[in-house]
Amino acid sequence: MNATADLSILTLIANASIVVKIVLAILIVLSLASWTVIFRKFFAITRATRQTDDFESRFWSGTELTKLLETANRSRDAAGMEERIFAAGMNEFMKQRQSPASGGDVVNRVSRAMRAVFTREMDHLEGGLPLLASIGSTSPYIGLFGTVWGIMNAFTGLSSLENASLAVVAPGIAEALVATAIGLFAAIPAVAAYNYFNNRTGRLSNRVEGFSEEFLNILERQSRS
Repeated sequence: MNATADLSILTLIANASIVVKIVLAILIVLSLASWTVIFRKFFAITRATRQTDDFESRFWSGTELTKLLETANRSRDAAGMEERIFAAGMNEFMKQRQSPASGGDVVNRVSRAMRAVFTREMDHLEGGLPLLASIGSTSPYIGLFGTVWGIMNAFTGLSSLENASLAVVAPGIAEALVATAIGLFAAIPAVAAYNYFNNRTGRLSNRVEGFSEEFLNILERQSRS
């Protein structure tokens, strides 16, 4: 029999014990889930960044705040996170201007309204990142469990043989090591993607928070006028 064919990946998986096969199935499912989250987060964060760029260019171009608010309220579903935060703050500001509240109270209420929307938007944008972190941290251990189990089976089978050699035990060990390889295959992209997306969402969060502070300063000056 061809030794190379016997030790091919598909042959090793087909000949693996039921426990190792279950471990491999779990790792494949985790890898598919990881890649699904990776693609979804990539497009979501890219879209959020592009929408933020677009809104900031309109905001700092000198367009009147009331006109920006009309646009944000009219296209609420298509608006980006920063535009929705602006709309929440501006809507609250317009309501408070009609009440006898002092300027400081107005700004505090606007700030709370914007913070609530900001928290909700960031929760949505960061959705899926904990799953990537979990897959990245647990997949190697799941694969290691399959490897340990496979090696135990390989050496246990030697007890029934009179003449044991490396050629006899090698296929069993190779089957077991496939679990570790697939565990790393699932973990490495998940860890890399988590770090990348966590960095991008962190920078976007800082950017939006900076805009919110500048916007509040503008509203505070208007509330005193």
